[in-house]
Amino acid sequence: MAFWAGGSPSVVDYFPSEDFYRCGYCKNESGSRSNGMWAHSMTVQDYQDLIDRGWRRCRPLQFQPSKSHKKVLKKMLKFLAKGEVPKGSCEDEPMDSTMDDAVAGDFALINKLDIQCDLKTLSDDIKESLESEGKNSKKEEPQELLQSQDFVGEKLGSGEPSHSVKVHTVPKPGKGADLSKPPCRKAKEIRKERKRLKLMQQNPAGELEGFQAQGHPPSLFPPKAKSNQPKSLEDLIFESLPENASHKLEVRLVPVSFEDPEFKSSFSQSFSLYVKYQVAIHQDPPDECGKTEAETPPNGPDCGYGSFHQQYWLDGKIIAVGVIDILPNCVSSVYLYYDPDYSFLSLGVYSALREIAFTRQLHEKTSQLSYYYMGFYIHSCPKMKYKGQYRPSDLLCPETYVWVPIEQCLPSLENSKYCRFNQDPEAVDEDRSTEPDRLQVFHKRAIMPYGVYKKQQKDPSEEAAVLQYASLVGQKCSERMLLFRN
Repeated sequence: MAFWAGGSPSVVDYFPSEDFYRCGYCKNESGSRSNGMWAHSMTVQDYQDLIDRGWRRCRPLQFQPSKSHKKVLKKMLKFLAKGEVPKGSCEDEPMDSTMDDAVAGDFALINKLDIQCDLKTLSDDIKESLESEGKNSKKEEPQELLQSQDFVGEKLGSGEPSHSVKVHTVPKPGKGADLSKPPCRKAKEIRKERKRLKLMQQNPAGELEGFQAQGHPPSLFPPKAKSNQPKSLEDLIFESLPENASHKLEVRLVPVSFEDPEFKSSFSQSFSLYVKYQVAIHQDPPDECGKTEAETPPNGPDCGYGSFHQQYWLDGKIIAVGVIDILPNCVSSVYLYYDPDYSFLSLGVYSALREIAFTRQLHEKTSQLSYYYMGFYIHSCPKMKYKGQYRPSDLLCPETYVWVPIEQCLPSLENSKYCRFNQDPEAVDEDRSTEPDRLQVFHKRAIMPYGVYKKQQKDPSEEAAVLQYASLVGQKCSERMLLFRN
């Protein structure tokens, strides 16, 4: 048939779901029901069209990292450069509910104001800065990491006593500062003073360039050129490290194929890491990895389409593996497993940011590859809700299969677990199954339309399953893919 020119068609088995079962996310004993397909073979275009009938996507070309994203990237850079391991709780993985706490203010703004989440109220800024200040260690940090703490100090006051206070009394413990003592100074000012005194000791004649006669400290560093443009995701990820960096991180893209020598040589180490992750994080016995070949079409990305592993090598050892699918219009994030010993690096968030940057890189070569898909979004489930912090993003309307900005969807999801996102009451699924008899069936080594096949069958229950399959995959895929029937 003409629509299979240049390659083999997709061949699938369809398995309709009859019963509800336990949901692995919310733990509801009857909270999940799914219809599944087993693909004997699958073209990347069919996969792309199927994923556009049920998955969520992020627009990586306009993506700007949030404050919590930047913290994760800085944490990784500090670990690579100096070997610093953050103290205290570091549960920033996206599969943990604590990720919602990191962006609670963002979600509150979206739900109430229907706007982008990068707007912050003053109280949110103060609260977040105070929390970060309490978690930070007492040793001196770089200046750029203390700006939020300085901001809090400016908002709360200079620390000088009020003119209306005439009698200084020692407050009770926990009731405030002792105004009879000198006011506290900011750590940044103390560091500047120390630096100035050190330079004066090194130059006793006082020949300091830029020294001001009024007694103010000189400018110790050349002023940085101010820019209104924030750092891009790539600037944050690929920030240069010192030559004597404590660790070396390398990310390798490996096709999932035992014919690939790099995948074959690293498979044992990768699978061992997978077992360790499944046992430690999910307490589940691991499933066997499948075998998927990559397609290399003309005008596509240099790496081709198909399934790949992004391996994160730290000092010659794999510490994380991101399983991704590269399709004509998107990079689909399938799974991530990592060494639990390195959970303090927030590898779930870090790998998502790397995959967004990778999608941008592929877009430069293949312009139609413009999206990053993160899978299902469940607003009522903390383990799935974290995906809402990667914006700008869209959710797929479950009835009309059009993409709707997530900001427009969240108010409805606050009121109902299921809702139609498309606000046009007249809109319908443009690719709905209107001619099921044209659906292609593979039966007894022969390809035939369903209209011919059903005349040979006597089981009336089979028609219901086939019509359900047609409604889920859409008219376009039902005519291209082959539905295998015994």
